[in-house]
Amino acid sequence: MLSELWATLRERITRWQYPSRVTRGDVRLAYVVAVTVDAAQFLLGPFGWVGFDEILDAAAMVVISRRIGFHPLFLPTFVLEFVPFTDMLPTWTGCVALVVRARRQQGLVSDDAAPAIDVKAKRVE
Repeated sequence: MLSELWATLRERITRWQYPSRVTRGDVRLAYVVAVTVDAAQFLLGPFGWVGFDEILDAAAMVVISRRIGFHPLFLPTFVLEFVPFTDMLPTWTGCVALVVRARRQQGLVSDDAAPAIDVKAKRVE
């Protein structure tokens, strides 16, 4: 029973880490979330909203992980946000850029450069 639980847990972690496919829309949404959270933390940082920054970070990590897959780089980024004054740096945006680059090197990001309608041209005489 314990081995089945371990196998199930390992399968889910692998599925979270390596998504089957990452589309352009997933990448765009991950960048939008990252830039929005970084901008909100930069603009609201001087006001010292205790707890609000952490909620933003947790939400960003969950949404970005669901879109482009979990990557170990998200953990230091999440922890770095708790250090004073470093939460005003664009850490989420930089982390998303690194993870998207890694996913492209792994071949998981689809470019979807093909036209939406796939019709072969025929010569008319």
